[in-house]
Amino acid sequence: MNNEWLTNLVGKVLKVDRGGPESRTGLLLGIYDDHISILTEQEGVIYYKTDHIKSITQNVKKGFQFQLEIPEDFTFKTAATFKGLLDDLRNQWVNINRGGPEKLEGVLHDINDEFVSLLLNEEVIRLAMFHIRSISYGARVEKPKEDEKSENNKDDGKSENNKDNKEDGNAKKNEDNKAEKKEK
Repeated sequence: MNNEWLTNLVGKVLKVDRGGPESRTGLLLGIYDDHISILTEQEGVIYYKTDHIKSITQNVKKGFQFQLEIPEDFTFKTAATFKGLLDDLRNQWVNINRGGPEKLEGVLHDINDEFVSLLLNEEVIRLAMFHIRSISYGARVEKPKEDEKSENNKDDGKSENNKDNKEDGNAKKNEDNKAEKKEK
C-alpha cells in the first residue's frame, strides 16, 4: 500500500479488505511506516500491517455507517513501526489476527525480529512475526448507554405499558389453554 495515497484518507471511514475474517470497517486514525490504525465500533482500535492489506474501500456517495462520537481526550498507542508498537503493547492482553483459525489472544510477552510470544493460561504461544496481520489491545470508545439514549428519546411510558398488557394477555391465554386440557 502506498502511504502517500493513504494519507488523504486519515479521518475517513473506510473498509479494510473486502470480506473474510480480517475485514473491518472503521475510522482511519493513522498511517505509519508499515501499519495503519483504525477505530471500529465493536472492537476499538485495530492495527493492520500494510503488507497484509489486500484492499481499502471508501464509499464516496453514502459513506459507511459509523456511530461513535470520539471524545477529545481519546488516546491510543502509536509507533513508527509495527515492531515498535508491539514493544509498547508488551505485557498487555491483545487479540492477534481478528478472525478465522489463526485468531489468538493472550498477554503479549516477548517480541523479537522473528516471532512474538503470548501467554494464555498455562500455554506459551509463539507466532511468527510475518504471520501477524492485525492486532488490538482494547483501546475503545464507549457508546452511549441505553439509559442515556432513553433520556434523549423520552416516551410517555406507553410502550412499557403495552408490553405489560401483552404479557398479561399471553399469561391469561396460557391459563385458559391449561384449563381446557384438564377438562378434556
